[in-house]
Amino acid sequence: MFKTRLISWIILFVVIFLVLFLGGPVLLLASMIVSVLGMRELYNAMGIKRDSVTFLELAAYLSVVVYYIAAYLDFDRYGALFMIIPMILVICVYVFCFPIFKAEETMITWFGVMYVGVMFSFLMLTRNMPGGEPMVLVAAISAFGCDTFAYLTGRLIGKHKMAPLLSPNKTVEGALGGIVTSLVLSLLVGIGIGESPLKYALAGGVGALAGIVGDLAASAIKRNKGIKDYSNLIPGHGGILDRFDSMLFVAPVVYFFARLF
Repeated sequence: MFKTRLISWIILFVVIFLVLFLGGPVLLLASMIVSVLGMRELYNAMGIKRDSVTFLELAAYLSVVVYYIAAYLDFDRYGALFMIIPMILVICVYVFCFPIFKAEETMITWFGVMYVGVMFSFLMLTRNMPGGEPMVLVAAISAFGCDTFAYLTGRLIGKHKMAPLLSPNKTVEGALGGIVTSLVLSLLVGIGIGESPLKYALAGGVGALAGIVGDLAASAIKRNKGIKDYSNLIPGHGGILDRFDSMLFVAPVVYFFARLF
């Protein structure tokens, strides 16, 4: 199991950083694919799985794709507008197809658009900011680096459970190890590009904290629904949401940190 997990992570790690390095349309397309797959996993987990994709889901997926294109072109001008369009489109499907879909399904569908689609889009938005390349690296460090070193630190010295009801294997020592690693690596990014190391270290620290919350949030949904993984898409890791749960929180936090400072 560990070997499978390690090989999958190495391949995924290379693909992620290659996509982030290329940016542009490659990152746009990859982000849309990840978002749609993640939304599908969430809908399945929440108990609205059907034999085929419904008009309600199609409305959500279409909305996210349109939102991504608008945000890619000019987020400041079109982003807020296209955050509202999914809500309108999903509600229209609910109303005009009544009573096929339940109110709960409609709310979950909208939640999936925001929780997965919109929040993950901030990774692309961070990359597209003027001089955003180093900050998107900080986001990747905060999500994936923190998670990896938290796992390793917890395996080595972890004793105190951090959230036993949500994620029994996570420890306080592991979390601290991940945060410190994120701080140090982000600080090195700042030094490497000749900018304020303190700013980048703070971004890495805040991002790591957000990533831990994101990880626990995804775990809470799984515990509520009685599932171990969101899917088996990534061998040894589970699904898209099992691997990118931290990034859903890290990306917007790092983006707005960069905008503010």
